[in-house]
Amino acid sequence: MAKHNTMPETMNESDVVDLLLAQHARIQKLFDEVEQASGEQRAESFTRLVRLLAVHETAEEEIVHPYARLRLDGGDAVVDDRLQEENQAKQLLMKMDRTGVEAADFTESLAALRAMVTAHAHNEERYEFTQLRAHTSQIERRGLAVGVKAAEALAPTHPHPGTEGAVKNVLVGTPIAMMDRARDVIRQAMGKQP
Repeated sequence: MAKHNTMPETMNESDVVDLLLAQHARIQKLFDEVEQASGEQRAESFTRLVRLLAVHETAEEEIVHPYARLRLDGGDAVVDDRLQEENQAKQLLMKMDRTGVEAADFTESLAALRAMVTAHAHNEERYEFTQLRAHTSQIERRGLAVGVKAAEALAPTHPHPGTEGAVKNVLVGTPIAMMDRARDVIRQAMGKQP
């Protein structure tokens, strides 16, 4: 099974909208990979999906959404709707991460998660990304892409088995830990206090 590039920092896109669109496509390919895999391969593919979703959504929350609030017509409403969608998907993702790929309802949960993520991505592309292109300069979008790539480059790559200690789990492990770490790195990359 072919492995897809899920490391955002190695992606060639220099416009934040292009970068996020490419990530949306990679997320869909990872869903395909998880659906088609079994056993250990499924677990590894799911871990990569969790990692990409965690850092992608965190980067949007920390960099893209705040900028959209300021620059888009009705930006607060657009972003609030996206955050509500993200929260629903995160809740299911955390449940799936806890129960694992061997859970009896994993396939059903994966289909539900994919539907949520796909609908969310479509709404971002339609309501947020289109306006971002229209209301920002290429220089602004490049700056946002640099921030997204820098933060995602330093985010944890995957949960590590055997890191049951509380301190280690803050840095890697659960989707929440990945999101928290990505959030800290993003804030540092953007010159904000964590």
